[in-house]
Amino acid sequence: MEKYAVVVAGGSGLRMGTAVPKQFLMLRDKPVLWYTLTAFLDAFSDMQIILVLPEHHMETGKTILRSTYDPNRIWMTSGGETRFHSVRNGLQHIQRHSIVFVHDGVRCLLTPDLIRRCYSGAVDKGNAIPATRAVDSIRMETVNGAVSIDRDRIRVIQTPQTFYSDIIKSAFEQDFHESFTDEASVVEKLGVKINLIEGEITNIKITRPLDLLIAEKVLEEREMGL
Repeated sequence: MEKYAVVVAGGSGLRMGTAVPKQFLMLRDKPVLWYTLTAFLDAFSDMQIILVLPEHHMETGKTILRSTYDPNRIWMTSGGETRFHSVRNGLQHIQRHSIVFVHDGVRCLLTPDLIRRCYSGAVDKGNAIPATRAVDSIRMETVNGAVSIDRDRIRVIQTPQTFYSDIIKSAFEQDFHESFTDEASVVEKLGVKINLIEGEITNIKITRPLDLLIAEKVLEEREMGL
């Protein structure tokens, strides 16, 4: 089955405290976004990637795209006002029945194995959302104070969130709602059951300077085969 990855890379450097958007920061001599694109290229030889970027960063995106080993499988489109609108813009370029992955461009440590497991899960059940178990104690604030929540029932959601193309494209025909925090919440609004699969604890989102240090260590250990 055909495979498309919509990689959304519209973030800024505000929480990172840099003038350079997070997806373009250097990590072991390569931009963060380079690692993300390479993981999808490595996962399947027929993977096609739609890179969604802010209009004013298109030239930087082209440079990164050309630095990958197979730039012919990647094309770009501009983002929108919100993540929802950026994903919608990317989905408009998918016209054939396929499996669609939607991924945060700054989750640069995902592995081809996770991508393949997401694919298998989506083929089997219509969608596959990677998630990890909560390891900290969890409390929820209420009008009566903070109450404890059973952490064994809590899952921390990751990307790539993966769907049959007809499911996700139909979902993104809805009007935007502030409750849409990710693609699963958009699809769920249609009454579709969301299926979780095991994610990866290293599949972190580069948000703060500490995350870059963690990413460098993870890449170093992978290079050493640890």
